[in-house]
Amino acid sequence: MGRDKARRLTGSRHFRQRLVLAPLTSTAITIDDIRSGGAAPGLRPHEVSLLHLLHKISDHHSVDLNETGTKLRYKPGVIVGGRDLEHECGVHRGIGYFLEPLILLGLFARAPLSIRLKGITNDTKDPSVDTFRMVTLHMLKQFGVPLEGLELKIESRGAPPLGGGEVFLRVPNINSTLKAANWVDEGMVKRIRGVTFSTRVSPQIENRIIYAARGIFNRFIPDVHIFTDHRSGSAGGRSAGYGVSVVAETTTGCLISADATVSYPNVDEMNEESESSELTSPEDLGVQVASMLLEEVAQGGVVDSTHQGLLFILCALSPPDVSKVRVGQLTPYAIETLRNIRDFLDVKFIIKPDPNSNTVTLKCVGAGVKNLARKTS
Repeated sequence: MGRDKARRLTGSRHFRQRLVLAPLTSTAITIDDIRSGGAAPGLRPHEVSLLHLLHKISDHHSVDLNETGTKLRYKPGVIVGGRDLEHECGVHRGIGYFLEPLILLGLFARAPLSIRLKGITNDTKDPSVDTFRMVTLHMLKQFGVPLEGLELKIESRGAPPLGGGEVFLRVPNINSTLKAANWVDEGMVKRIRGVTFSTRVSPQIENRIIYAARGIFNRFIPDVHIFTDHRSGSAGGRSAGYGVSVVAETTTGCLISADATVSYPNVDEMNEESESSELTSPEDLGVQVASMLLEEVAQGGVVDSTHQGLLFILCALSPPDVSKVRVGQLTPYAIETLRNIRDFLDVKFIIKPDPNSNTVTLKCVGAGVKNLARKTS
């Protein structure tokens, strides 16, 4: 099942994606020169936290990290999943950084996964937990994953810099393989839904965000509904913040998302910036996120730009049948994802740009990755 020789990689780029593809393909990896030339060499706290998370859901694996954190040897074992797990994600990255690996690995686990994650629910770096709940989980339908076992509950909110949020994730394991997808028609936008949040600030801020966003959306479509989610006390975490996540739903069931958060700088940014800069007003935030969503819709494609990488990985993991998807302009992250898929899964995509719509159609024959963990139980 495993490979004798470890795949040698260098640098810190796409560290998270490499750690996900290694167990999915039973590939041992050695990563050298992890920020070895920088002022702060080695793994960052959130990357170490991800390694701890993999330890909690895996068995028979080994991790060997040198003293400076600049060289990592990782030999994956069996993804076991687990019930009622807990993980402290820290305050260097949002919970969204950890959700994508958990969803992908959870599908191929020996047992269903249920885990409680604590940390920052909404920030400026990672997709919000609302985006995962409203969009990401529903993407899996296209690949034959039943929605009944999928759940993401937001127990409490946490904004930077101190976090204090908590979510509960449930991921079912698949019996054997995913299903190949033929997903190329994004349809027309029929409604827009969304949710605002606020923690440790006036709940009136959310109404101001909604009013500004609707001012943009209602020029194009009347069916717009954005819910409010004000959290106070312990459910509001430890820091003040507010934000909004919006989703455009199309006539063919595609979900295109955008989100934005306003908060004080996180622990890493505090060192880089001087005194806290002027925070974006609720009105400006509403206009900003509405414009972001309209731009994503204008790009075309069945998913927004933040979901391109996950979409390609799911296609590559599918059975040895043709998967065909259409997206807007490829992001740098998506391009790097295609390279990692080629290296780990030996799957190459045929990429065909459409100059008329400025979209890109991608086709591949999946690697047929099976849930071998269930067979060892």
